[in-house]
Amino acid sequence: MIDIEFSNESIAELQKLKNHPHPCVRDKALILILKSQKIPHHKIAQIVGICGNTVRQCFRAYQQGGIKKLETLNFRRPQSSLQPFEGQVREYFEKTPPSTINKACAEIGKITGIFLKKSQMRAYIKSIGVCYRKVGSIPAKADIDAQKKFHDEELKPRLEQVQRGERDVYFVDAAHFVLGAFLGCLWSFSRVFVRTPSGRQRFNVLGALNAVTKKVVTITNDTYITSVQVCELLRMLAEKSTRPITLVLDNARYQRCDLVTKLAAELKIELLFLPPYSPNLNLIERLWKLVKKECLYNIYYENFALFRERIQTFLEKMNEKNQQELNSLLTLNFQMFTQEQFKQAA
Repeated sequence: MIDIEFSNESIAELQKLKNHPHPCVRDKALILILKSQKIPHHKIAQIVGICGNTVRQCFRAYQQGGIKKLETLNFRRPQSSLQPFEGQVREYFEKTPPSTINKACAEIGKITGIFLKKSQMRAYIKSIGVCYRKVGSIPAKADIDAQKKFHDEELKPRLEQVQRGERDVYFVDAAHFVLGAFLGCLWSFSRVFVRTPSGRQRFNVLGALNAVTKKVVTITNDTYITSVQVCELLRMLAEKSTRPITLVLDNARYQRCDLVTKLAAELKIELLFLPPYSPNLNLIERLWKLVKKECLYNIYYENFALFRERIQTFLEKMNEKNQQELNSLLTLNFQMFTQEQFKQAA
């Protein structure tokens, strides 16, 4: 029997400890409060839901260090056998990240001589900050220096004017949605199959996305996007705005032709052409991905009319139904690449 004398002050302190944020500390406080009420040890173990040894360990800890000892948490943290080789493991994941845990186990085993099971390897690499991430793409012909210069010297100053209400900036691009199967991932008990429509009909959308309001002005058809549609878009934007307009757009031929550049000059619309291979600097590219996610992935359309109507409806109603998601997705923070990332992708 372990005898402990409890004063009124010590009981009051234990009562306060019952509100401790950690459940283990709260259990210790309850054990000692029950002990102060002269409840037998086996009954305390039943009430708290622990074994008798744990009850006795709690009593001894309180005798040795009082309340402070109860608040001390000494969890056993076993170290992985790979701990001494952490530097080598990190170097391996930085230089040659593997696609599977099996491959990681085999390669790290060759490097260190320690072969772990998959579950052990997964737990260890997570503990050092390694995660299973989707691989991103970098346009092979992109000039990252030109991209940075364009962003800092051309795009950023105009976006600052937008924030001050001195200019309207639109990001322009054409998307070509082909009627077919857009396959994505689903949480399901078994593999799901989506019917694939026949034919190659496509719905073309030439869009201009406002950098601030996230509203999009569109020209659509079922044939081709040409300079004629671009000129139509320029006239629509000129009618909508009372401020100077800048269009950020890629180098498609139908956008750089004389017909478009002359009309833009006539309407006093600035055409700001992106560096080649720079979709990461065109905000509207993110919108096209959202359209595919909301309208196309894992969905079968019986005919082209339904397919077209779904995309059109989403674009028309998105600012009413998806404004919060648009504000989060279409921020003016752009993906910029570094030389190191290009070396990794080589």
